[in-house]
Amino acid sequence: MPFPPRFLAKDYTKLNVLGTIPYFVHGDTKMTESCGVPMYLVERFGPTPMQVRPDEADFGAYLNWITHADATLTFPQTVFLRFVMQEPKKGLGEAGVAYAKWFVARLRLLDQALEDGREFLCAGRFTIADICVTYALLLGTRLGLDKKYGPYAPQTAAYL
Repeated sequence: MPFPPRFLAKDYTKLNVLGTIPYFVHGDTKMTESCGVPMYLVERFGPTPMQVRPDEADFGAYLNWITHADATLTFPQTVFLRFVMQEPKKGLGEAGVAYAKWFVARLRLLDQALEDGREFLCAGRFTIADICVTYALLLGTRLGLDKKYGPYAPQTAAYL
């Protein structure tokens, strides 16, 4: 599918009115939030070791990392992507660059958490929190933000 689909695949908006990716459908459930989809999957089809249950000590950290991935790490990258790469003629490239720098600065929490050498973010195992956070990191590398505005801290680069 061409990206961004809302501009380059007009029929896609008939399926997903936002024209965004991801778009997940399961029965009557329709979802557009990338970190919400794995949460839905582990809750709907679990239990699974990829989720942290409410009775586990790291439950709060698990929820925080999942939401941190989208709200704090991925969001500023979308501003960069839109105004620097997709719509540079709008004259908002400076805002895009500022948000790219903000993304790298927002990695401080992750950098700090990984300083102890942990392999996974919570509960001592691979969970969807790791998927959500590493997606944000991978997007940053695909956009070149780690090279241009980074680099990622050594422990964060190793985690990726």
